[in-house]
Amino acid sequence: MRHGSVTYFDGAGKPYLPETVPLNEDGRAQADAAGHAFAAAGVRFDRVIVSGLPRTVETAARVLALTGQAIAPQVWPELEEIRGGRLSTIPTDELKRAFTGAFEGLVPAEQRFLGGESVGELMDRVHPAIARLRADAGWDTVLLVLHGGVNCAILSLALTGQRLFLGGLAQAPGCINALDVGDEERDWVVRCVNHSPPDPLQPAARATTMELLFEQYRKSR
Repeated sequence: MRHGSVTYFDGAGKPYLPETVPLNEDGRAQADAAGHAFAAAGVRFDRVIVSGLPRTVETAARVLALTGQAIAPQVWPELEEIRGGRLSTIPTDELKRAFTGAFEGLVPAEQRFLGGESVGELMDRVHPAIARLRADAGWDTVLLVLHGGVNCAILSLALTGQRLFLGGLAQAPGCINALDVGDEERDWVVRCVNHSPPDPLQPAARATTMELLFEQYRKSR
């Protein structure tokens, strides 16, 4: 899953500290909808893994409450979202690319997110974590509650089997992705991507998350 919706900027475009933001009202509803979807499908988890950032912890807690499963989530900080730099240091003429460049097409490994971590650096911490999880035979069904960029890195690996990043894999807040894995390195099946239980067809979506955040932040420039 991707965590539910949060509020990253205030009305004037000033950013909140992304490591601390909780789910907003929409995000809580999205997490609850995912919990209802899992419960209706009879999905039971053996393990739950979160990045440790509050928005993933809160999303997982709401899903587990609605599925009636008393599982203590494990925190894997290497699965935290791609890390941005200081927005104030990004030149105005480079700002849009800094927001959206990591989520457009086949993204070069050297592309940096908001002047911070590169896509390659993200993959280099996410891919080993997923390999470690796959090597553990002690689970059948695991819930990962993570982030849009991290999920893109996982889905890109599953789809290509390579160190590539497909930036156009949309991840709506609170969405569910279903993947099957086997014992062999390339034994992946992507069952579904970006399933949003409150709004499955997402007919009103006309912009990406990062395009929306760019529009919110530019108010402060």
